[in-house]
Amino acid sequence: MSATAQSTPHTCDGCLDRREVLVRAGLVTMGVAAAGVLAACGGSDTPTDAAPAASDGTLAQLSDIPVGGAISAQLSDGQPIILVQPEKGTVVALTAVCTHQQCTVAPDGAELKCPCHGSVYDLTGANVSGPAPSPLAQFDVHISNGAVVNGKA
Repeated sequence: MSATAQSTPHTCDGCLDRREVLVRAGLVTMGVAAAGVLAACGGSDTPTDAAPAASDGTLAQLSDIPVGGAISAQLSDGQPIILVQPEKGTVVALTAVCTHQQCTVAPDGAELKCPCHGSVYDLTGANVSGPAPSPLAQFDVHISNGAVVNGKA
């Protein structure tokens, strides 16, 4: 292997280099330029598609959360969370902070996935696979006039 073809060592066991992240995402083979590629060993502070909670504690509209699915949201202090609607009219709130290395977990169909090291949680927050040592913590929310509201509000 020539000096230019050798990979550069990194300090994180189990981390993916940028090329591997792009390959797994299918971006290299499609020739898509990804200007804002996340560093494979770094976490995200907040989900990109989640707005902060309203001043009245509203986190989301119930109608925005798919039954049997989940969405990303934020508490008023910016803490990333996940809102799950396991059955119609019931909402569970989970922290979106992975218990492995505190990266931000995101909904992906019927699973919650950590982009950093591959931990996967089910919609109850239980760890299904990956290095995460424990489940995602739950906290109280309630539904008021079709809105999901922080239990502390």
